[in-house]
Amino acid sequence: MNQGAMLLVFLVFCGGMAAQWIAWRFKLPAIVLLFGLGLLLGPGLDVLHPSDLIGPLFHPIVSLAVALIVFEGGMALDFRQWREAGEGILRLTLIALPVNWVLGSAAAHYVGGLTWGPACLFGSIVVVTGPTVVLPLLRQAKLQPRVAAFLRWEAILNDPVGAILATLVLEILLMRPDEGTGAFVTGILPQVIISLVVSIGLGIAGGWGVKQLFVRDLMPEQLKMPLLLTLALALYALGSLFMDGAGLMAATVFGMALANMRVPGLNELQRMKESLVVLIVSLLFILLTADLHPVVLERLSWPIFALTCAVIFVVRPLGIYLATIGSALSWNDRIFLGWIAPRGIVAAAVAGVSGIRLSEAGFASAEFVMPAVFAVIAATMLLHGFSLTPLARRLHLTLSNVPALALVGASPWSRDLAEVMIRAGTPVTLVDTAARALVPARRAGVPVLHTEILSEAGAESLEELPADYLIAATPDAIYNGMVCAHLAPHFGRARVYQVSPGIRRLDQYRGLSRDARGKVLGQPEWNFTLLDTLFTDGWRFQALDVTAATFGAFSRPDGNRLVFVSIRPGAGFSIRSAEDAQEEAPAVGDILIAFVPPATAKAGSEAVTAG
Repeated sequence: MNQGAMLLVFLVFCGGMAAQWIAWRFKLPAIVLLFGLGLLLGPGLDVLHPSDLIGPLFHPIVSLAVALIVFEGGMALDFRQWREAGEGILRLTLIALPVNWVLGSAAAHYVGGLTWGPACLFGSIVVVTGPTVVLPLLRQAKLQPRVAAFLRWEAILNDPVGAILATLVLEILLMRPDEGTGAFVTGILPQVIISLVVSIGLGIAGGWGVKQLFVRDLMPEQLKMPLLLTLALALYALGSLFMDGAGLMAATVFGMALANMRVPGLNELQRMKESLVVLIVSLLFILLTADLHPVVLERLSWPIFALTCAVIFVVRPLGIYLATIGSALSWNDRIFLGWIAPRGIVAAAVAGVSGIRLSEAGFASAEFVMPAVFAVIAATMLLHGFSLTPLARRLHLTLSNVPALALVGASPWSRDLAEVMIRAGTPVTLVDTAARALVPARRAGVPVLHTEILSEAGAESLEELPADYLIAATPDAIYNGMVCAHLAPHFGRARVYQVSPGIRRLDQYRGLSRDARGKVLGQPEWNFTLLDTLFTDGWRFQALDVTAATFGAFSRPDGNRLVFVSIRPGAGFSIRSAEDAQEEAPAVGDILIAFVPPATAKAGSEAVTAG
């Protein structure tokens, strides 16, 4: 491998992972960092030219990678979401798309100065909101499930539809004058219909075939993931033989079929696919932006800037407003959807190919299609990437603005813990399979969730739960471990805790390995039986304020005070665990949630009453 290829591998892989980590650490949109890194390495420093290094295989590789992204996105499209978001999804995919195409084409002609042919092509390209941008942003935001469903379905469904629309517009523009409307009716239109039918059929047939193999145990575990990826790429290739864009439709429908046919054993595979897609998105954004030719940037002008502003501030909001007239969507929903519409990789890929073909056909201003689309992509990623979460919070479309806790197991002491944490300003939801056990908590004003957290219904409920941390606090240590292991990919392995299995030395615990359980809550000896006994003896949870006067006492261990949680107002909370490498020392202003004996609990209660 030559030095250029080695440099590409090093810069793209290491740079992509570094950008993802920085984005996670400082709560920034990763897409913006990846986009900026690509511009820096490519047009900026002139050190990375992917198409020159990879050659003619560059664009086919990009297309296959996009197929995997839309396939993984299709697996997130569950028809059960239609119960709450069906009307909005239909309006965004069936009405808003053609409305935005007409408005975008008019803006390109009257504002951007493009002739009608390239203007219509531009309008058809910018109707899509790319899943390569939307899905990573949704993973970072804590949107309400209904609003998240709107953006997810629009991005994933409109991507292949927009690609097919752009192909259709291009074919019509490239028709010879002597062909007339007959060629469209007898040639192009039937091809589009056949391509759509075939691509949808391929996707459904692929999903059905996978289900038969998995249900009948005809596929070994180690081949299931390679099979899904191979079929997604194969269906994309078959669909693309009929028409550009049909392959994306086939891959998307394949993912949707797997999600809605309830194919067993997909949960574990889906987690691996999500990780793979994160890597693919990182690579694609760096490669595509690094491959931008300086000529594209040189063609950026004031008319293109005005067109970009028109698309963002007029076309999209007006299109959403017109498409949702008479709907049940609230004004907050409509404002949010009218603003958030980042474009991604598919728009860039389609613009690059289509713009060149129009230029070669002699269309005036066709060379400005790619710069105009690039300007929209860059502007929407920057503006929408940084504004999505703040705007959602301002419009009250997020689940929670502060870190929250899911507490599994409604025992007397866990209910007491939930009540004290809620009074201290931390949202807590108490989860249990027994409705009767949740009655006292509900009467005390604690949010409750009656479900089996390991079931499919529990997984659906979890999506609507504003929780960032989880504590499994049932009497069954094995069940607690199963809950933590099952939900670790959702919360993060460092954010799932369970009551100690009841052994003083964790290195001697043989019940469950560390990978199959959560972090121990508090100290190893604080098992469920001990906590339940102490509660019966009068111990209660109490919120202790760390002040300058009490700082010294709270910094020292005390056998009459079992500290479980440390809350830092305005910054979240941390859960104490003996398995942490280093225990976080309390600071003045913190609130400690501690289990204290009867005398201390009574004194604290009297102080609260007197205050």
